[in-house]
Amino acid sequence: MTTTLVLGGARSGKSAHAEALALASGREVVYIATAQAGRSDGEMAQRIAHHRTSRPAHWTTVEEPIALGAALRQWCMPERVVLVDCLTLWLSNLLFSGTEVFPDTGPVTLPALLHQECAALFDALAGASGDVILVSNEVGMGIVPMGAVTRAFVDEQGRLNQAVAARCDRAVFVAAGLPLVLKC
Repeated sequence: MTTTLVLGGARSGKSAHAEALALASGREVVYIATAQAGRSDGEMAQRIAHHRTSRPAHWTTVEEPIALGAALRQWCMPERVVLVDCLTLWLSNLLFSGTEVFPDTGPVTLPALLHQECAALFDALAGASGDVILVSNEVGMGIVPMGAVTRAFVDEQGRLNQAVAARCDRAVFVAAGLPLVLKC
């Protein structure tokens, strides 16, 4: 069992790299998609549709925006590769899963579900019986964002990436479509 984290910025080629790794395995691929489009988010719906049509038709697609740990436990098997795309949208789903009203300034209280699901993800990675490839955005390389909730998101994404990378066998950073191995 090998776990791989593929990091990169927006449109860096990270998803394409992760998909190439899965395809090169020659094994059955289960693609866990975490994206969800809200009722009024036509642009996100177009992105989701593009990703769906670009994947090989014989891959199994599972849409799971919240319970990622449970999905990994269900779908990981020695004869297959599970590709998760992406942890950034998953974290966003968790952050905005409740009815919390976030302040413009000051401390942000994260939803309990976020902590619970991160713990479930870490447990699932520790017990995964097949190969897992996780895609995530590196969002902390720019300026410090305005707004308390945006800063909290960037901080949590950085913490999540660090925690997942520590648990993975391999980590790859992709920029301009070029992979740079960080951990092997």
